[in-house]
Amino acid sequence: MTKLFDYLKLRIESEGSITLADYMAESLGHSEFGYYNSTVPLGKSGDFITSPEVSQMFGELIGLWSAVCWQQLGTPNKFNFIELGPGRGTLLMDAIRAAKVAPGYLDSIELHLVETSPILAKLQKESLSTLKNSCLWYKKFEQVPDGPFFLIGNEFIDTLPIRQYIGAGGEWYEQLVGLNKFSTALCRITSPTPSDGEFIVPLGLSGWDDGIIWEICHEAQKIISSISSALLERGGVAIFIDYGYVKQTGGDTFQAVRNHEYSDPLEAPGLTDLTAHVDFEAIKQVAEKKGVRVSGPVTQGAFLRRIGIEKRAEKLMNVATPRQKRDIETSVKRLIDDNEMGRLFKVMALSYPETFQLEGFYNAECD
Repeated sequence: MTKLFDYLKLRIESEGSITLADYMAESLGHSEFGYYNSTVPLGKSGDFITSPEVSQMFGELIGLWSAVCWQQLGTPNKFNFIELGPGRGTLLMDAIRAAKVAPGYLDSIELHLVETSPILAKLQKESLSTLKNSCLWYKKFEQVPDGPFFLIGNEFIDTLPIRQYIGAGGEWYEQLVGLNKFSTALCRITSPTPSDGEFIVPLGLSGWDDGIIWEICHEAQKIISSISSALLERGGVAIFIDYGYVKQTGGDTFQAVRNHEYSDPLEAPGLTDLTAHVDFEAIKQVAEKKGVRVSGPVTQGAFLRRIGIEKRAEKLMNVATPRQKRDIETSVKRLIDDNEMGRLFKVMALSYPETFQLEGFYNAECD
């Protein structure tokens, strides 16, 4: 067992079973034993690889796309480039390198990184030390200074804690985390009493079968609301890229990854990456209610094609060795193919004011 298990065991024995959201928050963010505070999760030597690690083209295209947004916003003299959960800083490095082709853009931007992990923040500072633009770090988005902004959240929302409810007999019961009868392992426990108003049945959901599981991410809704408010006050664009569904139909998406393989999410708390699929419909509703423009979601494959990944790949292959060409082809396929990251991953953007069409979002629905 892990040190975090010992901590959680004492907490559960003292307070009773905890919510799945509490478990995720402790497992990922505990100040001493949490996953992001005790390990380097990204890259081939970590537990998972994100799109920026798959290919430099991903970050380059995001950088160019951000420059176009800046131009559409009227080329403000001061423009905040914000990344939520920047990983190793790979996306930001690639983005800034590519965006230098836009006259005046790099002179206008300030780089702001929202990162809760001291280990990853240290890696980011090392990776970004060669940039001419100043970089500032924060624990929360709300701490970023005022001003029009571009924000990117790549595989950020999927790490936010979720709560799960299971339908039975016309009622909803919360799924909790407790101890087995020997107190030697964590296990899932269904609350013995209905949610009593804590869970609001989603619109359009009726006549559900017993056993259906519904997931809610309150933290995602809170940060989308906060970002939407900032867009209304300051102007800008926020783009989110993550795996998830356009419309939730119910199901258990809570999962763990360790050493690039799926594992039991309750087996080794603090040592595995925990995520859940993003409910894009839910966060879209939050943003629209606040009054910002929502573009998408569209599939990652469609979005990257529309903003030029295939042309960028062709340009790189013109000066590549045969081995490099194969690597480029493999990475592009992984990013845009329907059977890899192309369809599972979705892209959604929030913007204000609503006076311009964002590149890559030509259809309102996911395609």
